Parts: sequence; C-alpha cells; structure tokens
Amino acid sequence: MPQGQPTVVPDDGLTTRQRRNRPLVFVHTGVGKGKSTAAFGLALRAWNQGWPVGVFQFVKSAKWKVGEENALKVLGASGEGGTVAWHKMGEGWSWIQREPAAGEQSNEDKAREGWEQVKRDLAAETHRLYVLDEFAYPLHWGWIDTDEVIEVLRSRPGTQHVVITGRNAPQKLVDFADLVTDMSKVKHPMDAGQKGQRGIEW
Repeated sequence: MPQGQPTVVPDDGLTTRQRRNRPLVFVHTGVGKGKSTAAFGLALRAWNQGWPVGVFQFVKSAKWKVGEENALKVLGASGEGGTVAWHKMGEGWSWIQREPAAGEQSNEDKAREGWEQVKRDLAAETHRLYVLDEFAYPLHWGWIDTDEVIEVLRSRPGTQHVVITGRNAPQKLVDFADLVTDMSKVKHPMDAGQKGQRGIEW
C-alpha cells in the first residue's frame, strides 16, 4: 500500500493511528459523470471490510433500478462482508419538478423525511459508511439547511464515514468536508446526441 507523507502534521493531540482512523466526510460534486459511481466504489470497499453500509438516494427515481443497487444488495445478503441497507427517497426529483397530487408528500417533504432518517441512523450508529446520493441537490435548493447538516455531521458519534454526491454542493459543505472531488466534464457522448447505455449509465 502506498505510504503517503502528509505535508502538515496537525497539532490536534491525536496519535498517528487516531488521526488515520478518524471518520471522514467526502463530497463528490461537479458537472462531470462519476460522482455516484465513485461513492458506490467506496461502498464496495466498506462492504469488503465488513462495515454496515447505508445508501440513501435523494433524487434518483424510486422506480429506477440502478445496477449498483442490485449488486450491493446481493453482496450485503451474501454474509461475506458488511450489510447493505438501501433507501430511496424520491421519484426523479432532479428531472421532474412537478406539483404533488392531492394528499401526496411534496418532494421537499420527502427529502426532509429522508434527512431525518439519516439523522436517526447517525445517532444510533447504524452504519459505518453512509452514501447520501444526490444529497447536494436538496441542500442547493434550500430544502434542507446546510448549517444543520454540517452540525449533525460534526457531532456524529463513533467512526461513521459519510459521502455526499451531487452537483452544486454548497460552499459551506465543501469547506467543512475532509475530502472533496470536483468531477469536471471534458467530453460526454450525450454532447453528440447519444443516449445513455445499459451497463454504462445503469
């Protein structure tokens, strides 16, 4: 394994081991493809270490069966690694901005309900890795308060890692996170009119 040398050693009173194993917040943002894909790759590593993994999809349609969902559920049920819990909050919120039908929860309410579940799971230390997929959208839209999210993540107990994906991650979240990757787009087949492919996009 590569042995990276830190450029700065913080004066935080932690031992090297304590600092190495502290829980992290990741943000995958930007307009390029691969934000969720990278997060699910991290989930595979966590599963391999025997960690309980919680995936919370805040935007993608509840009817959309992404390939990673099936793969991680099968792995989680195999008994060989960690468990996997998969939660879908919405119905394609980033693509369909419509008024809810009578008696139906608004997308904003669903997003807040999902965040409340994440908060409960963090307090109970339910998972070791949380993938908050497309969570940057409800933060950007103002549906969920970024300051509250940062405070909850700052005070979370134990060694729970959290990865947040989505375009337009608020600057406050970017500043708070331990690891931030901005996925830039150089070229994409859709630019030339090609639609998404089975096995590539889902």
